Amino acid sequence: MMSVLIIGGARSGKSRYAETRLEAVPGDRDLAYIATAQPLDTEMAERIARHRARRGPRWRTIEAPLALSEAIADAAATADAVLVDCLTLWLTNVLLGDHDPGAAGDRLVQAVVATPVPLLLIANEVGLGIVPDNALARRFRDEAGWLNQKLAAVADEVVLVAAGLPLHLKQGTAPP
Repeated sequence: MMSVLIIGGARSGKSRYAETRLEAVPGDRDLAYIATAQPLDTEMAERIARHRARRGPRWRTIEAPLALSEAIADAAATADAVLVDCLTLWLTNVLLGDHDPGAAGDRLVQAVVATPVPLLLIANEVGLGIVPDNALARRFRDEAGWLNQKLAAVADEVVLVAAGLPLHLKQGTAPP
């Protein structure tokens, strides 16, 4: 079907852009919102609540902090379209859970390629800043960059969002 990788910085408008695109997808089934964030503190719980509040009744939220490939396959079986928000938090969960990010990324790529409904994936672009001062932060930046590259290679479309505006890096051939 159609897969779109949406990248950008924090508070760039990635999520709102993706949600708006998917709300235009026709159909009578729900739109699946796969959330990878975990409400580990009050501030994150408030962020998650704000995200949920702005989505309409057609959206069904699925929490998948680690089992993302499986969540995509399950959601695609019953939804008109799927949105994953966000791969950067998912990668954090993978790394901190001491899982192999390369293997997890490969499984994610397979899930993206196999998804039969429109799929939008949101990720932060973290490689535009300075080189981090510690090994874990450098590893995270590197793994995020490699994951984004893998997904960009198989995605039908890649969009960079900055200041709420989309810049199409790789053009798709069909909606959403």
